[in-house]
Amino acid sequence: MIRSALSRLLFALVLLGIVPTASAQSTYTQTRHPIVLVHGLLGFDSLFGVYDYWYGVPSDLRSGGARVYVANVSSSNYTEVRGEQLIRDLLSLRAVYGHQKFNLIGHSHGGPTARYVASVRPDLVASVTSVGSPHTGSKVADALATTLPEGSPLRPLVAGFVDALSGLIEFLSGDDDPQYALGALASLSSSGSAAFNARHPQGMPSYRCGQGAGSVNGVRYYSWGGTSVLTNVFDASDAMMGAGALFFGFEQNDGLVGQCSSHLGVVLRDNYGWNHLDEVNQIFGLRGLFASNPVSVIRAHANRLKNAGL
Repeated sequence: MIRSALSRLLFALVLLGIVPTASAQSTYTQTRHPIVLVHGLLGFDSLFGVYDYWYGVPSDLRSGGARVYVANVSSSNYTEVRGEQLIRDLLSLRAVYGHQKFNLIGHSHGGPTARYVASVRPDLVASVTSVGSPHTGSKVADALATTLPEGSPLRPLVAGFVDALSGLIEFLSGDDDPQYALGALASLSSSGSAAFNARHPQGMPSYRCGQGAGSVNGVRYYSWGGTSVLTNVFDASDAMMGAGALFFGFEQNDGLVGQCSSHLGVVLRDNYGWNHLDEVNQIFGLRGLFASNPVSVIRAHANRLKNAGL
């Protein structure tokens, strides 16, 4: 009798639209245009085809009906170089599958990379969503640039190490794009970001910590970010996030990016309980006990894009 009553209740909730049917769930993330996920600095699509940078995200989106592609551009290089590589990949997808536009979701350096594409090839882009991206630069990058000035004997050593690490990541992910750590450092610094924003201002706020235009040249702009640092005692990467947070003083940040620097277009939220790696469900999905699930947040955003006709 209890089971029968529960069945009737569930049926009534489905009729009222409170509980979606299985069919509705299978199309929840089915956007008009494909979603392309763009990684950040020292990122990748998938290592050995097994471990995803966007941990658990592609499969979750696909389960809701989305067409999802994961970009693999240079792990470290100038924003413009990474952007041209992304354009190359989008044109390839267009040629092979006939897609006309794409919804770009970029994490960290992937945000400016996606912005570059939207700026120079708006015909390829339906929307840009940035996740924890340093649109006005990162104080960690500024500190590194100050510590390793031009002429410093440590500069080529550190850059060489990062280039080698980036090359290894590219190899393990089955790609061979060129690496240039100093280019990435220049792009992610405050001065480099300011120069980039002057050339590609679309979606940028006109004042500090504000919101930018939600639509420019037919491209929609969205963003969100986190403001927690040490989120899970079992996450080995938290120590690195904690070290990065020291450069921000009293400014809220995710360990690598300041709260206001993450703003672009429509700011959906800028204070999730995540650090920089939590934002893409790393490492292995470890995050704060009461923090939002980043996979669920991205899934809900895909539904937002779907409802916007994107």
